[in-house]
Amino acid sequence: MTHWILYSIAGTTSHWLLFSLGGVIVGAAAVAAVSFFNRRRLMRETAKVVSDARKEADSIVKEARVEAESIKKDKILQAKEKFIELKAEHEKIINQKNRKIAEAEQRTTQKEARLSQMIEEQKKKERQLDSKLADNEKLSEKLTRRNEELERLHNIQVEKLEEISGYSAEKAKEELFDSLKEEARANAIQHIQETIEEAKLTAKNEAKKIVIQTIQRTATEDAIENSVSTFNIESDDIKGRIIGREGRNIRALEAATGVEIIVDDTPEAIILSCFDPVRREIARLSLHKLVTDGRIHPARIEEVVAKTRKQIEDEIISTGKRTAIDLGIHGLHPELIKVIGRMKYRSSYGQNLLQHSREVANLAATMAAELGLNAKLAKRAGLLHDIGKVPDTESETPHAILGMEWAEKYGEQPEVCNAIGAHHDEVEMKTLLAPIIQVCDAISGARPGARRQVVESYLQRLRELEEMALGFDGVVKAYAIQAGRELRVIVESDKVSDQQAAEISYQISQKIQNEMTYPGQVRVIVIRETRAVNIAK
Repeated sequence: MTHWILYSIAGTTSHWLLFSLGGVIVGAAAVAAVSFFNRRRLMRETAKVVSDARKEADSIVKEARVEAESIKKDKILQAKEKFIELKAEHEKIINQKNRKIAEAEQRTTQKEARLSQMIEEQKKKERQLDSKLADNEKLSEKLTRRNEELERLHNIQVEKLEEISGYSAEKAKEELFDSLKEEARANAIQHIQETIEEAKLTAKNEAKKIVIQTIQRTATEDAIENSVSTFNIESDDIKGRIIGREGRNIRALEAATGVEIIVDDTPEAIILSCFDPVRREIARLSLHKLVTDGRIHPARIEEVVAKTRKQIEDEIISTGKRTAIDLGIHGLHPELIKVIGRMKYRSSYGQNLLQHSREVANLAATMAAELGLNAKLAKRAGLLHDIGKVPDTESETPHAILGMEWAEKYGEQPEVCNAIGAHHDEVEMKTLLAPIIQVCDAISGARPGARRQVVESYLQRLRELEEMALGFDGVVKAYAIQAGRELRVIVESDKVSDQQAAEISYQISQKIQNEMTYPGQVRVIVIRETRAVNIAK
């Protein structure tokens, strides 16, 4: 059974292999046939493509030949046109050069003709000159003979005149010369006198004109200073707080500021009296701060016064800078700016010193401009002319000399220094600026209402009172109040005892009595205060 199955399988496999082989053969034949037919069709198509390509190539070659022929003709035509154009341009250039050559030849010919003409004219002039020279020689000989004849006749006449007059020629000349000289001197003196008189009259009129124009162009301000200020308050109830218990607040305020504070029946006002505007302003500002703050007691008063004093110092510097800027003055030394600021709190015969100096500066600038001088320099000298009046302590040196020394110390120009020193004739005037400053200072001070002589003498007496007290050992402060009828002297408690305080009071009163002239009486009060301060930690 098994053999039969194997035999059947072998027979089936053989038949399948035969059929497969036949299929392969038939497929190969079919493929060969298809390949043959495809090859022939491809060969035909290739031949056609080659034929078409050859035709197209022939056509392209033909077109290229035609186009090349056309381009060749165009290039030949362009070359001919370019040749013709270059030829025409070349001929044009040649013609221009020929024309220029012809013009140059023509100019040369004309120049040669002119030169020939000039040479001929020159020869003609030379001949004329030779002729004139010959004539001049003849004329010169003739004049020489005539001069000799005139000289001979002149000598004869002189001899005859000498015989007639009895004078020689030299002596006659001397007398004539002396006579003419005296006449000329007399005429010159008369002319000089007339010129001087005319110049004086003209100068006087011009000076009046310049001064009038200067005054008219300068606006003056009310510069009168008072020694009393009024502090306004909202109600009279504040007066009691300012006075304090048993007057301790008002005494502390007067001691700290050196200002007399008058609390009277004047409604809603407190009067501050002091000849020193700085102290008066410190007192006014301190009162304003104390009243605004509401805390009024001695310790607070001293604190506020100290701060206000520092504020016033800052305000002085600010005022100096602002004044210099307003007047257009630059380059001032910081110390001079501070001095200018202090002028606001100084007066001269009742006239505010800063306002007076500003007025003199403007007057001097205007007058200098009218005279054709440096107006800026004149304004600078006018502003600084009274800086010698600013020092707190009195000096034996005149204020003009002191101001000049300050100006020299702080680098001001010599013209400005001389104008400051010479405006009261303490030094010689060396520049035209000096008399201008002197005149403007006189104009500012002499106008009606500008100054008060009595006020200045009164303020001077108060200053002398304070300085007299400050000359004693142990005295730190001295304030003249009550219009000079009372002098309050503050001494150092660690250097002066109670007994010594009484002695100092007596000595000051005796010195005032012996050295000063004053109306009425002067009450001298010496204040000695002892404080004990401890800090609890």
